[in-house]
Amino acid sequence: MDELLAIMARLRDPVSGCPWDLEQTFATIAPYTLEEAYEVADAIERGDLAGLREELGDLLLQVVFHAQLAREQGAFDFAAVVKAISAKLVRRHPHVFGGERLDSAAAQSRRWEEIKAVERTAAGRHASVLEGVPLALPALSRAVKLGTRAARVGFDWPDAQGARDKVTEELAELDAARVAGAPAAVERELGDLLLAISNLARHLAIDPEAALRSANGRFTARFRHVEERARATGAADAEALEAYWQEAKAGEGRRP
Repeated sequence: MDELLAIMARLRDPVSGCPWDLEQTFATIAPYTLEEAYEVADAIERGDLAGLREELGDLLLQVVFHAQLAREQGAFDFAAVVKAISAKLVRRHPHVFGGERLDSAAAQSRRWEEIKAVERTAAGRHASVLEGVPLALPALSRAVKLGTRAARVGFDWPDAQGARDKVTEELAELDAARVAGAPAAVERELGDLLLAISNLARHLAIDPEAALRSANGRFTARFRHVEERARATGAADAEALEAYWQEAKAGEGRRP
């Protein structure tokens, strides 16, 4: 760890450092941080442990880069980051490091939120239960987190059927906006529909981001089959393309 910190400091040396690294700021590095986090998730999804090792290193570099920028400004350094997260983990796990007893992961999740609420109050932040859900999260993931937070104070449907009925309601409102020919309203209602779908996913205990990634993968594989068949047969009219698509779907069902 000391070697990595020393390398980062050298890269940011005003005299002998790297010109590109010297130009960077928190804002310019942030997109790379998000990208590396996604690449970690991608390696995990592919079951690529060698790739995961590399991507975790790339993600760690992002943490080190931000810490170096903060150190240069006299705000904090990497050691302070480690100290803060260590203290937070101990504080938020009193059933491990203290005398409390919890009997399930669900109970731990509730206790975690209670501790976070106490922390916000201690910091003088009497804010919404929705505070702290990052704006930079993918929209579907953020929607699930917002719904989960609201549900913890009772703002939720009692079961998945209520969430499913809301999807039907929002779809009808989207159709009405389309008939009215109001583009702004169509966009708003489409957003409401996606939010309702995220809440249905939450009630079904499905990660909508993962479900959509999987659907994207299926679409890609099927469409490539369509392209290959169109090239092989020379037929590319709408009827033929649909037939190739159905072939691809049927082939999925025969795969081990």
